[in-house]
Amino acid sequence: QVQLVESGGGLVQAGGSLRLSCAASGRTFSMYAMGWFRQAPGKEREFVASFRWRGGSTAYADSVKGRFTISRDNAWEVVYLQMNSLKPEDTAVYYCAAGSGSHYMDDYDYWGQGTQVTVSS
Repeated sequence: QVQLVESGGGLVQAGGSLRLSCAASGRTFSMYAMGWFRQAPGKEREFVASFRWRGGSTAYADSVKGRFTISRDNAWEVVYLQMNSLKPEDTAVYYCAAGSGSHYMDDYDYWGQGTQVTVSS
């Protein structure tokens, strides 16, 4: 089992920045990749970014490319999502997940509880 805990959400004005953290514990050696997803009210959960442990390759949704950056710390047990130039449409609950690194929710086995990000206009 892998446990994931997100933090760092909050309220920010449009154009501002936030950094989300996802701390992993448990059988972390079994993880292949980490991903961030988000779910806005009334919408389906969508892929935001992913990071593969081997090779460090990253992937981003088109809507966040150039504004968001996913990274990990040296201990490999915390993954960050740096969010810059935030827009009101970025408002959502953000979830981290451990899985394949793909864009599909079904490819992720473990999920955090989510952290709210609200961007005011």
